Amino acid sequence: MHIDRSDMLELTRRMTLSRNCFSRLAGAYMDEEGFIDNTFHINFLKLSAADREANLKIAKTIPFARTNVELKNYRFEEGDRKPGGIWQLLMALKSCELKNDALLYNLYEYIGERYPSDKPYAIYVFYGSYDVPVKGINQEEMWESEEVYQFLIGAICPLTGEYEAGPPEKGFLFPAFSNRSSDPESMNIFDPEDSDLLKRIFFD
Repeated sequence: MHIDRSDMLELTRRMTLSRNCFSRLAGAYMDEEGFIDNTFHINFLKLSAADREANLKIAKTIPFARTNVELKNYRFEEGDRKPGGIWQLLMALKSCELKNDALLYNLYEYIGERYPSDKPYAIYVFYGSYDVPVKGINQEEMWESEEVYQFLIGAICPLTGEYEAGPPEKGFLFPAFSNRSSDPESMNIFDPEDSDLLKRIFFD
């Protein structure tokens, strides 16, 4: 399914210090064998301005990537949405707004078992919500809201120092944001190397 660039730009406009759409940030630092070394879980708004800005830069990398080239859409078929699968885990994490540590550990371990790396890396997960405004006939935004789009952004980042994440190498947006609405049957995957690695992790 084609990703509309304007949808992604609409989201990234809410990823600034003055128009921040994120409320929680969680993550894990993984060793080179894919085991959890340390974790964190914080209220995004309690971060310092400098830390918020640095983390917004990480999160924004995913939707701001070149659509349909570095960022592609993939669909969860009915069989992929079975109980106990990764789709159900992502839906549960979205519903709890990242407030369940056990679910977060399940996600870190799921990725750690499947993500090949010969060096330590970080997994960052952001929870955000966006009150999607109604657009009038002239495409100008109005005060009314059509829906609240609740979403997760995940980023896999190399470590540039002790517990210091560099720019994302892989990532995802879930549920997909399509036609200015939530599409829970789809995920947008960020893979600038076009390796299909993350696609295989979530869909194979």
